[in-house]
Amino acid sequence: MSDQLLLVQKCAHTFSVYDLDSGAALQHIVLPNYPHEFCVDPARRFAYVGIFGVETAWTRGDDGDHRVAVIDLRRREHVRTLDLWPYRRPHGMACDGQGRLYAMSEANDTLLVFDDPEHQEVPNLALPSGGVKTHLVTLTADAEWAYAVHLLSSTVTKFHPRNPAIAPRAVLPGPRPEGNALSKDERRLFIANRGDDTLVELDTATLRVSRRVKTRRDPNRIYRHDAADGAELLLLTNTGERTLSVFDAATLTEVHCVELPANPTALSFHPMKPHAYVSFQDDRVRVLDLTHWRFEREIATLREPDASFVLAA
Repeated sequence: MSDQLLLVQKCAHTFSVYDLDSGAALQHIVLPNYPHEFCVDPARRFAYVGIFGVETAWTRGDDGDHRVAVIDLRRREHVRTLDLWPYRRPHGMACDGQGRLYAMSEANDTLLVFDDPEHQEVPNLALPSGGVKTHLVTLTADAEWAYAVHLLSSTVTKFHPRNPAIAPRAVLPGPRPEGNALSKDERRLFIANRGDDTLVELDTATLRVSRRVKTRRDPNRIYRHDAADGAELLLLTNTGERTLSVFDAATLTEVHCVELPANPTALSFHPMKPHAYVSFQDDRVRVLDLTHWRFEREIATLREPDASFVLAA
């Protein structure tokens, strides 16, 4: 088996598998309308895809879906559907090392937990996120803490993802925080504020802002990358000017900037090769060489490619 790219295509309403050597589509799995974020279990057997149900986070109305599609990665089939009702618009998704599933309801600011998603149909726990319009959630490696980013309260909260008796703690990092990534040692949380084009470093123990620097226009996502020379890098997708910024996490200085051919939506990394797979709004995924910071090739996709994951052979 060759390396494969797992890819959600929001406006094609599909979860697809692409061969990374040839770029050929191996399977298009049709899902309910507007799948968004997804995660893969630690055994690499199942993918869990949140069915957002509307096109964007700012689509008005009380609608939105309340389901999570379970994809069998060996069979390349949609085999089951998990039900979050009455919690709608699942967006942020995460799996921990024990195979538990966490799905964040953006409409209800609630984290839904499945201890055994392979066999459960409904969550066994619901926890308040502590903010308003909770878009993304990030877990620590041991899944003892979760960090949630809230688009309307402009806050970041820290809470225990399985203990509702521990109240969430909040911090105001800046206007419209969205992109977020933990440092390798998990002592720092990096936040991209879209409202004032800043990159902020939070101390995860105290939730205090330790550093703040200016970025390029409208940074909407942060991805952490460990370079071959040992440097810890932060890749920021800047949708306001179609660039990708590379910051040194130790100094919070920009060390590279890559001009992009279209607006980026998401990216993922190969676990063994110095490659990033960047999704674009022109219905392409382009392969970025992380050594020379240039694009090597592209993969034609269906409409609105978004979150991806490399399933290495």
